[in-house]
Amino acid sequence: MTPPTGGSRDTRQRLLEAAGEVFADRGFRDATIQEICRRADANIAAVHYHFGDKEQLYRAVIQYAEQCAGESRPADLAPDAPAEKRLRAHIESFLVRLFDEGQPAWLGKLMAREMSEPTPGLDVIVQEKIRVTYRLVEAIVRELLGPGASDDDVLACVLSVQGQCLFYRHCHPVITRLFPDRSFGRENVPDLASHITRFSLAGIRAIARSSKPPAR
Repeated sequence: MTPPTGGSRDTRQRLLEAAGEVFADRGFRDATIQEICRRADANIAAVHYHFGDKEQLYRAVIQYAEQCAGESRPADLAPDAPAEKRLRAHIESFLVRLFDEGQPAWLGKLMAREMSEPTPGLDVIVQEKIRVTYRLVEAIVRELLGPGASDDDVLACVLSVQGQCLFYRHCHPVITRLFPDRSFGRENVPDLASHITRFSLAGIRAIARSSKPPAR
């Protein structure tokens, strides 16, 4: 198939950026290919050539957003590093992604919309990214809790760790109104990571102690 006029890598990139903006503003259902093409200065044939249809374009936008979010992420520690250090590295890495100002401006809004108005694109995110991250943190938490830990305790601890990180990002408007002199951004990540790690380790260790059978 011969590419349409302007069907270059630049056109594909413009379409991804424009589609991200439109999907974030309108949602998947109300976004139109016409508006995306107008913002990207491209024709509808270019969308069909590069992506096929609207649903495939949306999936490509989700994957592009995840790629952008992961480019500045610190590298994970080796699997044989102490569990405490691996937990700290994961928390800092996650916070960097949440507060990364180098991401497309529309990324946070798109992700928030996807959580409140899920589309089949959310299945892609869960399968390709979130599930992998969950397994990583699950292994760390299970090691910290010890061999007798229940699956319910492991799940609760993993969700608590992730929830603390998400709170500082998604509840930022509330925090700044409650405490006008406090604001959290990329420069605060090391301090936040240290606090969340200490808090999480204390809770995990308390649960581990309470799960041990009493000594005879």
